[in-house]
Amino acid sequence: MAGGAREVLTLQLGHFAGFVGAHWWNQQDAALGRATDAKEPPGELCPDVLYRTGRTLHGQETYTPRLILMDLKGSLSSLKEEGGLYKDKQLDAAIAWQGKLTTHKEELYPKNPYLQDFLSAEGVLCSDGVWRVKSIPNDKGPPPLTTSTTPTPLIPTEGSIRVWSDFLRVHLHPRSICMIQKYNHDGEAGRLEAFGQGEGVLKEPKYQEELEDRLHFYVEECDYLQGFQILCDLHDGFSGVGAKAAEMLQDEYSGRGIITWGLLPGPYHRGEARRNIYRLLNTAFGLVHLTAHSSLVCPLSLDGSLGLRPGPPVNFPYLHYDATLPFHCSAILATALDTFTAPYRLCSSPVSMVQLADMLSFCGKKVVTAGATIPFPLAPGQSLPDSLMQLGGATPWTPLSACGDLSGTRCFAQSVVLRGIDRACHTSQLTPGTPPPSSLHACTTGEEVLAQYLQQQQPRVMSSSHLLLTPCRVVPPYPHLFSSCSPLVESIPVFGALCSSSSLHRALEALAGDLTKLDLRRWASFMDAGVEHDDVAELLQELRSLAQCYQDGD
Repeated sequence: MAGGAREVLTLQLGHFAGFVGAHWWNQQDAALGRATDAKEPPGELCPDVLYRTGRTLHGQETYTPRLILMDLKGSLSSLKEEGGLYKDKQLDAAIAWQGKLTTHKEELYPKNPYLQDFLSAEGVLCSDGVWRVKSIPNDKGPPPLTTSTTPTPLIPTEGSIRVWSDFLRVHLHPRSICMIQKYNHDGEAGRLEAFGQGEGVLKEPKYQEELEDRLHFYVEECDYLQGFQILCDLHDGFSGVGAKAAEMLQDEYSGRGIITWGLLPGPYHRGEARRNIYRLLNTAFGLVHLTAHSSLVCPLSLDGSLGLRPGPPVNFPYLHYDATLPFHCSAILATALDTFTAPYRLCSSPVSMVQLADMLSFCGKKVVTAGATIPFPLAPGQSLPDSLMQLGGATPWTPLSACGDLSGTRCFAQSVVLRGIDRACHTSQLTPGTPPPSSLHACTTGEEVLAQYLQQQQPRVMSSSHLLLTPCRVVPPYPHLFSSCSPLVESIPVFGALCSSSSLHRALEALAGDLTKLDLRRWASFMDAGVEHDDVAELLQELRSLAQCYQDGD
């Protein structure tokens, strides 16, 4: 890989993970377009960490995500399982069999109107019917298409989004999509609802071999694979798929980093006891098993609680979002994820996945919480010291791990990223002779400002911090969530943190408490999917042991 990039392979498991992933890859795609702009500063984030180069059967060079995703039958809408880059109609016709052929075609899903308009507006739908990929950064492809006028941004309506592929604007490699045909995305029958079902999927030779083949394909072309990031639904049977996948990775690629992002859509379904109980059980089993096989696990949700007593969805002072829409919730989580993962995607002096996990997971604390300020408030004319002082002594970010109220909790270690702040704003521009209003205003670099702020907030905490110029891209199809901005927002500053926090003691204990109150005889269908009563007893013991790691003062 060019430049000695430390490659990461992404696994995307489940439908809500597909929503988060679609926004995530759209944001990477938008950043690739900016990387070719001569007016932009040199790239701080290395796209080769997440992307791979390839070549189509027509000889066209491509740049696609290093990605394996798994979802259920009926979840792709108009997206083809093999993608659209490598298909060659002329080769399809070259069939050795000379006899009579009968073709059976499935009824095609109509393409989302946003994607139809997007292809036309981008101007890359060629006469041969092929949607040409965007230019590749670092002189790996032709220059980007340019227009003399700025086109009207195309923002899909919430009503037009049924599945994640309705707004994915990135081409995928044919080895990326792996469909689980034995379970259905739609309808009430044949659903992947329980942890045991998910584990069972990857115990079947068919799916196990398919995943292994795809892993080998991507891993073998890497020069320096630093590890795997897993985006995994926790609320349904994909928690079991994720646990089994993490176990496979740990067994076969020992020593590589495995960072798992456990995703929970919100809110709870009030009045739907079965779905809520399954969600509770799947979340508990998923967290414990993923923790056993991952370097680091971080639950991500806009809900207020992991347990059966859902709090209201979290509030962002500068965002207006609908917590019932996966399209909105996943956009916010993808923006946070794009910030949290920056340390192991840096061009220079990156922190490897293993190093990041080691810093945060000492003493058995392999689960971390997440928080973010989206967008980071920096008024015109303000400096970074001004803005940080205005935040006051309170925790500056909105919690994103469904661990409840963070007041009175303690942070043991944290990884902090502040991105999208112009260099001219990094330090205070006081006139000579003016006494600095705070110690932050006396700092001479932005990095010093951020480090000093974190030291003041958490004096005894091990902190790793990064200050980046690169903002987070939020161009369409990112939803318009910004309360006080014009509708043409293209990028925003974001302040995010991963934290090993004592809030997990309370959250995990509460999760175990909810489980002990269940009468498992009423939920025999969950147990029949491959979970024994002894498994539940062991789960409770492991949950409480994990919670004990985060007891304040430990």
